[in-house]
Amino acid sequence: MWTEIAEGLTYSGHGLLDILQENVHLNLDRLTGKENIMIRLSEIKLPIDHTEDDIKKAILKNLKIEHKDLISYSIYKQSVDARKEDLYFVYTVDVKIKEEKKILKKSKAKISLTPDLEYKYVNTGSNKLEHRPVIVGTGPAGLFAALILAQMGYAPIVLERGKNVDDRTKDVQRFWKEHKLLPDSNVQFGEGGAGTFSDGKLTTQIRDLRCRKVLEELIQAGAPQEIIYKSKPHVGTDILKVVVKNIREKIIELGGEVYFESKVTELNIENGQVVGATVNDEKFIPSNVVILALGHSARDTFKMLYEKGIIIHQKPFSIGVRIEHPQEMIDQVQYGKYAGHPRLGAADYKLACHCSNGRSAYTFCMCPGGVVVGAASEEGYLVTNGMSEYKRDKENANSALLVGIHPEDFNDNHPLAGIEFQRKWERKAFEAGGSNYCAPAQLVKDFMNGIPSAHIGTVKPSYLPGIKLTDLSLCLPDFVVDTLKEALPLLDQKLKGFSMGDAVMTGVETRSSSPIRIERNKEYESNIKGVYPVGEGAGYAGGIVSAAVDGIKAAEIIASKYLPIL
Repeated sequence: MWTEIAEGLTYSGHGLLDILQENVHLNLDRLTGKENIMIRLSEIKLPIDHTEDDIKKAILKNLKIEHKDLISYSIYKQSVDARKEDLYFVYTVDVKIKEEKKILKKSKAKISLTPDLEYKYVNTGSNKLEHRPVIVGTGPAGLFAALILAQMGYAPIVLERGKNVDDRTKDVQRFWKEHKLLPDSNVQFGEGGAGTFSDGKLTTQIRDLRCRKVLEELIQAGAPQEIIYKSKPHVGTDILKVVVKNIREKIIELGGEVYFESKVTELNIENGQVVGATVNDEKFIPSNVVILALGHSARDTFKMLYEKGIIIHQKPFSIGVRIEHPQEMIDQVQYGKYAGHPRLGAADYKLACHCSNGRSAYTFCMCPGGVVVGAASEEGYLVTNGMSEYKRDKENANSALLVGIHPEDFNDNHPLAGIEFQRKWERKAFEAGGSNYCAPAQLVKDFMNGIPSAHIGTVKPSYLPGIKLTDLSLCLPDFVVDTLKEALPLLDQKLKGFSMGDAVMTGVETRSSSPIRIERNKEYESNIKGVYPVGEGAGYAGGIVSAAVDGIKAAEIIASKYLPIL
């Protein structure tokens, strides 16, 4: 029994929207029977200070119906139109009315039938599992793979090298305050993955109906209801900590088990088939199905997998800095006279440009009203990241400012060469910051002039544990420095004030995406039978939602092959 195997391990045992637009073939044949079918009404534009009653009035006006004919409505999507001096909210709503068929035929408004967005579980397979499926990692991919499998009766075993989110939070705060890093309990490792200490942004480029399943489960676990309809939803690290804990509890209630401080130190393979995983160099867990939901910082695990014969490829990623501006300035530039309006909150941005050396610079993971934080996961290396709480009410806005890195930049054909490239610059950043996890920082005006900064200006740096003013060229490749110097004025043309002299740049940011991709086939299986690499760490996702969807897909594939256990 697993309870016997797991002796000595830490067990937790109590019990965006530019997505969802997948092509759905609909027709009026759905309008049969007595049940009222909802129709979708698009492009309702209302002033910033509109009331709920104004939405109802707009629905009646657009559909040319009386109040008595409106049964109910719900907001499907809300976005902000800031292209002109006056700002507007733009809504897409799903409405239930009388005589839908007549309205659909005669109305000139932008309407259609509301697609069926309910998540459909796959039909289970007929093969019998000898052992319960094992999931390695509790980031979005791992949690949602486990949740789906648990909901379908597979009682998964989830292994996480870090601690539960409460203990992990204490370790992270101790690192920021006392500069004491724990290699397996930090911003990168622990319950919820790296995304737990972030802004919790839920925007994604993928168009997959599973995205809504992710959002619905997050809401059930404690995320704000608004994430289901806002065009740029976020949760905030303060709420995410509660959400991931509640998802864990749900997995356990459905028969799954979640074990912390349980690092997979060996993947056990026989004749090209996984037969289990060894935890903490001593405990063997048998399984012929293992989902690898590793974060992109699991460097030691990548090395182990490579040595076990799993095929890994180099992958492009990015490197750069965190840049901080006054949030009030960003609000003014983006919202004009509406800056500070309580309905708008802190403004964000997304910028990119191409430079003369053929490289691109871009902003990534922008955190309105947030802070820059230490995100190291190895002793003697320094990494930055950005974090916001739900209210986004801190003084500064920060964003990664990155330059693309290509495998040819590694000057090494080894599959793990990208990791060593990251380490090189993280080590230099650690040294430039004083070798105590303080981060090297420089004002934009000094960076542009190629001189070390000596004094802070109007922007107070927020980085925890602290900063050391210096010259960032000490810890960035020359081509990255050159690209950023050319990019800053170009980005300023798109967002006035972006290259303000007192803006603070803090180095280095190296973990925007994984430097490797674990090979897998169309069935999500690696070259080792029964091993399913998923999520950001495996090189197949780029954010909370896309990673969660990747985990769901893997769970569906496994379920389509095997019978449930419970």
